[in-house]
Amino acid sequence: MRARVVALALAAACASAATAPVCAAPAPAPALSGTSVPDKPEHTEFTVETNAKGQVTRVRSGKPSPDPAFNAMTYGNALQAFIRTADGRAVAGVFRLTYDYDPTSKRVRRGVALIRAGGVNPKALGAVDAMAAADRKAHDAKKANTFPSLGAITSGNH
Repeated sequence: MRARVVALALAAACASAATAPVCAAPAPAPALSGTSVPDKPEHTEFTVETNAKGQVTRVRSGKPSPDPAFNAMTYGNALQAFIRTADGRAVAGVFRLTYDYDPTSKRVRRGVALIRAGGVNPKALGAVDAMAAADRKAHDAKKANTFPSLGAITSGNH
């Protein structure tokens, strides 16, 4: 009896596979909502601190453009930046990051200038590492906040 059920299941699977298309048509790429390419030049500027690894540890200040989306993208890029010299060395210090958008080429040029070497904590966590640690801490706290067991609830020891 069991062999007959397995045989029927295999026959049904093969029959449905024979009628199914070999390759499904590709789905169109999803449209990006709320994003558009600026039609005029944009400029933002951030003053950032870096640690001994060249990671940006924090953004001290910024000069925004009139476009909030461009500001958000460049701020995010500034937080994720690693700044190194041409020979690969990292300098713990204060830097100016500039972002200039050219609407004709649709490219963003990032400029980096050392304002001052030193004057920062060279052992500070990078901004991305600090955000990841905060996210892990929040996730662990949420994970620890679980419900008591059913046995504890029914016995009245909760």
